[in-house]
Amino acid sequence: MHELSVTQNILSIALEHGERAGARRITVLYLVIGQLSTIVDDSVQFYWEIIAEGTLAAGSKLHFRRIPAELECRECGTRFGLGRDSFDCPTCGSERVQVIAGEEFYVEAIEVEGDIDDTNNTPAAEQENQENENE
Repeated sequence: MHELSVTQNILSIALEHGERAGARRITVLYLVIGQLSTIVDDSVQFYWEIIAEGTLAAGSKLHFRRIPAELECRECGTRFGLGRDSFDCPTCGSERVQVIAGEEFYVEAIEVEGDIDDTNNTPAAEQENQENENE
């Protein structure tokens, strides 16, 4: 159920950046999610379609990029991924390991459609600013 609050935060981030960019519409969001995070892609997608309705992000697509977990042995420096039954270092057998990748969760990029002035392909807000400067 925590995906709802996470998805609300994603929407807030997207709307804030979209509005700052003068977006008419947010079209795509690229999310990075580590293998060890507890975020479930399908749940985020489900909530997204509901809470984005009626906003700049309505109808936008979510793209998920999963980062595999990577551990590093504190004894010998070996880096290794998950896929075994234990977290012990495959090289020296030490249990002193740390996670160095796989816990990520962030918005990597947002694609938007802006209001474009047809005469010179300048965003409308920028065009208005240029006209005010010329007066």
